Amino acid sequence: MTVSDLNRSEIFYDQVLLEALGFRKNKFTLGGDPHVQYFNRHFGYVLRPARTETTHDSYSPGLHHFCLRVESADGVATVATELRSSGIVASEAKLYSEYAPDYWATFFTDPDGIRLEVTNYRLERRERHDSW
Repeated sequence: MTVSDLNRSEIFYDQVLLEALGFRKNKFTLGGDPHVQYFNRHFGYVLRPARTETTHDSYSPGLHHFCLRVESADGVATVATELRSSGIVASEAKLYSEYAPDYWATFFTDPDGIRLEVTNYRLERRERHDSW
């Protein structure tokens, strides 16, 4: 993920990925650019400095939003509460039955306007994983 201010974004993502979601973190340099990597058992999320000053538009070609997953609806509520208590403007965790009968989520935005979501591990996805 390219970011306009690596230090500002690192502080934000430390709250989201380290504190609220239990990721781990390391730093490295690649091609002369500093990188901050957050990771768990399943995937990584890497920050690097942007090379232009344009702002993110989630309705232009490219990334619309990024969704992270926790185990349960209670987990979504816990994350939303933790984010809000750390000063991040996150929506209340709630059921979005128009998406799926068991779809719980909270929504928030990073310092560069990247839209983020935390949702629960829904039954349909569990069954797809287990029966693939």
